[in-house]
Formats: sequence, C-alpha cells, structure tokens
Amino acid sequence: MIKENLAKVRSTLSDGVQLVAVSKTKPVEMLQEAYDAGQRLFGENKALEMRDKHAVLPQDIEWHFIGHLQTNKIKYIAEYVSLIHSIDSLHLLEAVDKEAEKHDRVIDCLLQFHIATEETKFGLDMGEAEALLESAEFASMQHIRIVGVMGMATNTDNFDLVRQEFRTLHGYFEQLKAKYFAGHEEFKEVSMGMSHDYQIAMDEGATLVRIGSTIFGARDYGVPVNDV
Repeated sequence: MIKENLAKVRSTLSDGVQLVAVSKTKPVEMLQEAYDAGQRLFGENKALEMRDKHAVLPQDIEWHFIGHLQTNKIKYIAEYVSLIHSIDSLHLLEAVDKEAEKHDRVIDCLLQFHIATEETKFGLDMGEAEALLESAEFASMQHIRIVGVMGMATNTDNFDLVRQEFRTLHGYFEQLKAKYFAGHEEFKEVSMGMSHDYQIAMDEGATLVRIGSTIFGARDYGVPVNDV
C-alpha cells in the first residue's frame, strides 16, 4: 500500500511543498518500495540507522536528519546528509561544520525552534537564534549553510493551538529572513507538519512536511522517538 499511500499524500500537497517521507524504524524494504514509487526525500532520526540504510539503498536518495542530533554521531552522516532539520544550539552547529569540513562539503541546516507547549520538545527561542547568528563562531563557519527553520507543534487535538504554533514558526522565519538572510535565496525552507497536522502546516506556509505513519503505517512501538 506504500505506493498508493504516497500517491494520496502527494495529491494533497500544495504547490511548492516537498514531502519528506519519515522512514525511521522502518525496514529498508519499505523504503525501497517508496523509492520505486518515486520518493527521493527520506527522513531519519537516528544517525546509525541512517548510516546503515544509506549503505544499501540507492545513492540518489536525499537523506534528511530530523531528530535530536548528538555531536558524537554527526560523523556517521556528514558525508552524505542532504539537510539537517534539527540545529538547536551553536555547539551543535560548530560540530556539524567541523565534520563537514573533513568531507569538503557544505551541509544545509535548519534552525529548530521550540514552538510547542511541551517541555520535552527541543529547540531555540528567538533570542537564542539571534545570539547564534550574531556570534563570531557562526561568522567563521564555512561548511554549513542555514536554509530555514523547523519546529514541531504540540501533540494535541486542539488544532487552533497547532495553527497558532505553526504561525509563530513562520513568523520567526520571516523575522530571520528580513534581519539576517535578506537576498539569500537559499533561506527558503519552513519544515513543519506531520501526518496529523500537515494540512494546517501548509496553510501556514510550510515548504517541507514530514510524513511517516500515513505512508508507512503506525510507527513501531517501544522506540523512544517523536511521533509522526
């Protein structure tokens, strides 16, 4: 059913919105089925799992890292990762820059903002993001590129709250674009929205939606990862 599920999701996407198929915990056979149906962007949240899948799946896949990234795991993905959605500190960005330099690459990154009511979610606030972007350390980095923002809304059925959180994230994007990235065409991505709320996210300006269970089925229980 993966091919059919992908077709259904794609038929609902707004113009200019890209689908990241969240394949965490799923076997390579399911990813291959999605690939055969034309999907090229896949999202993983464990560096070692991404490394192992990258090794056996087609090399034209664009791998997006969407989970909380530990600095000691960057080395497993730095050679090939297309986009890191989850930069939530200057320290992490510095570590990505150093690993990217080893592979003579520039790695695209999103700044992750904390927009949910849940304290368990990771992310920056606007003051922290501005401090990062105004730091001497950031100015010296040559192997990363900030191309947008990411956030996760509260896991709730209160869709008015979810909409407000997505609107807040898009507001952060607009503020950063005006203050730090005016004229930078690459700063264009707003990663927000998952299986249960991506329609709202698109209404509020998402350019990347991260969808897993609607494509691959319910996530595997017992795995401590963010729900998609």
